[in-house]
Amino acid sequence: MAIKYELTKDLETGNATIDREHRELFQAVNTLMDACGKGQGRAAIEPALKFLLDYVNRHFAHEEQLQTQSGYPNYAGHKQFHEGYKRKLQDIAAQIPAAGPGVADLNNLNMHIGKLVSHIKIEDKKLGAFLKK
Repeated sequence: MAIKYELTKDLETGNATIDREHRELFQAVNTLMDACGKGQGRAAIEPALKFLLDYVNRHFAHEEQLQTQSGYPNYAGHKQFHEGYKRKLQDIAAQIPAAGPGVADLNNLNMHIGKLVSHIKIEDKKLGAFLKK
């Protein structure tokens, strides 16, 4: 059974924009995982990776804008995570062969998505709490 990502209460930040974008991310990842589970991963990987690369640039920019506008004290660390995450995602995308992803490629991508979920659960929740003040 494939992993399903869901924006549960423990992942909600309380900020409508951030939470909406997180739901969008989870939906895209779930679509990719479903396609892989049906043996259609090769056809789904290119548009999914394009979405993910575009998404992290757009979403992280939104978060960073909220942080600078609000004077968020953990901005530097948050931005540092974002920059490293984007670089690693680009590396993962570049390593997937043109013939399509193998099991190891999908596992690597899934593990990287898991790091983002952990970031959401801890760091984005802190940001959401700060923005509510």
